[in-house]
Amino acid sequence: MPVTHLKTASRTPATGQTDVRAGVEALLARIEAGGEAAVRDLAREMDRWEGPVVVTPEAIRAAARQVPETLKDDIRFAHGNISRFARAQRGTISDCEIEVIPGLWAGQKQIPVGAAGCYVPGGRYSHIASAIMTVTTAKEAGVAHVTACSPPRPGQGIPPAILFAMDHCGADTILNLGGVQGIAAMAKGLFGARKADILVGPGNQYVAEAKRILYGEIGIDMFAGPTDSMVIADHTADPLFVAWDLVGQAEHGWNSPVWMVTTDRALAGRVLELVPELIASLPEANAANARAAWADFAEVILCDSAAEMVEVADRTAPEHLHVQAADLDWWLANLRCYGSLFLGEETTVAFGDKASGPNHVLPTSGAARYTGGLSVHKFMKTVTWQRASRMASKRLAIATARISREEGMEGHARTADVRLAKYFPSEHFDLGRPQP
Repeated sequence: MPVTHLKTASRTPATGQTDVRAGVEALLARIEAGGEAAVRDLAREMDRWEGPVVVTPEAIRAAARQVPETLKDDIRFAHGNISRFARAQRGTISDCEIEVIPGLWAGQKQIPVGAAGCYVPGGRYSHIASAIMTVTTAKEAGVAHVTACSPPRPGQGIPPAILFAMDHCGADTILNLGGVQGIAAMAKGLFGARKADILVGPGNQYVAEAKRILYGEIGIDMFAGPTDSMVIADHTADPLFVAWDLVGQAEHGWNSPVWMVTTDRALAGRVLELVPELIASLPEANAANARAAWADFAEVILCDSAAEMVEVADRTAPEHLHVQAADLDWWLANLRCYGSLFLGEETTVAFGDKASGPNHVLPTSGAARYTGGLSVHKFMKTVTWQRASRMASKRLAIATARISREEGMEGHARTADVRLAKYFPSEHFDLGRPQP
């Protein structure tokens, strides 16, 4: 049978999206002209923050005293998992070299960027986990200097738990800055921080647009939109687990898409009954986000087979893909387009969001078709080198001269000619020179 939508989204994240580019460009221009003074003014205007921009060691110690020891242990636990996973990723990246032809050696080196800027959201929710995910991964990649920033709360600064996480994970400089001004300060190396070679971390549409505009001048992790999540479920799935996993991700924001894809109509019906009840049980601020996302952006899709569910998932390319179905190895082998994959009911996207190890900064809006999420790879450059003997340069120079002249690039050809003339003065070569 054809794919059937038991619930269809009335909107997509792009529907009615406001154009923030002009506003962000104006803010960046203001900071370009005014430097640190402009950033301080924006901190006062946007975040009502009058305190120091650079967080001092004394402030970090004071914040740590406010964090319960049990929460510190949880942060340490999450940091350990994320650190171990990132270190294992780093171990898969290696230098190499090869003798391409006799006497011509070429290779690659893996070099971490010198400085990174990590943005940690702090608006609707205090994203402790984003501090752990970004700073830890940069450090495990070997980045020498990491600056982290997050929106300060009036009269308080960065919330203590976020500040503790930033420091514990190894941030070298921490800035009481949010929004466009935080992104710009890290990109331009203001307030004593090293100018970032790459900016990473999630944020609102203004943060995302600032990163988009600055891309090229510096690197970024990805272009990010609202978070999204898909659950694939068959007749073995627990409807309560499926429903909560959808609600938990819809909680992110009013425009966060969630999808359920299933071959079991009865399961789908039960989940459709449960979701409104579960949303109603949340605190109202959380419920408002989940209710709006479920009403306008959620879909429940009925398929005829597992293969059809794979087609739907790969076409959607969700940020998070959670499989609650039999034969998990089959799904691992056949699914191709996702930011991060969660296999079985024993795990959940929230585990990945907070503590399990793989990074939670992931491609959204279908970008998982062509890219993965944040990892040590994003903080590293794969560069190449080569070295040749004089005998190897002979064949290289002949080919280079002929190809260059065919392209019309005479200067390139002559860099080859002079080497042949020096190294092999008694030999004659047909180098494709124009005939007189």
